[in-house]
Amino acid sequence: MIKVVYYEDNRNLREGITFLLQATPQLELVGAFADCRNIQEEIRTLQPDVVLMDIDLPGMSGIEAVPVVKAIAPQTQVMMLTVFDNEEKIFQAIRNGASGYLLKHTPPSEIVEAIFDVHKGGSPMTANVARKVLQFFQQQRSAKTEDYNLSARELDIIKGLVSGYSYKLIADELHISIDTVRSHIRHIYDKLHVNSKTEAILKAMKEGLV
Repeated sequence: MIKVVYYEDNRNLREGITFLLQATPQLELVGAFADCRNIQEEIRTLQPDVVLMDIDLPGMSGIEAVPVVKAIAPQTQVMMLTVFDNEEKIFQAIRNGASGYLLKHTPPSEIVEAIFDVHKGGSPMTANVARKVLQFFQQQRSAKTEDYNLSARELDIIKGLVSGYSYKLIADELHISIDTVRSHIRHIYDKLHVNSKTEAILKAMKEGLV
């Protein structure tokens, strides 16, 4: 079972998504909240695998809440579910550690599919959000100015991440253990000065590392 926590202040939407998740096999909604006032205690107590996060929440915004979740539970995947599709919100969420970014008009079936995807290590994004990300890097891409002292093995792992491979698939392809993959990824984060897999992928693309 994939444990999910949902933060959304719109009651009708929160109840609708709650019904959707409760009706989906292999998903367990362990909490649905209108704000992030008690998010530290909720994440520690409920230990979700995936957090669905709105941005425009009363008090602490969803973007501000993402690093709080990641600090308490680094393995928990955070996916934004919001109406905002401007570049500033998208990249701020990603920099803070979000692994996916969906807009609220996303069909229910695709929201469910995205939860399974992000839990497996994917980075689901609504199509026009993904397009904005690609356009940004097409405009900003420059010649690689440094290699960040990445080893050949670390570059192989980054290539796997960019290709959408799970940790298990990367381990199988490189004939190493999943724990070794995780160790390499921690070193990659340190060298690239990033805090999440999605941010590492985006930086690798921007810097021409793959």
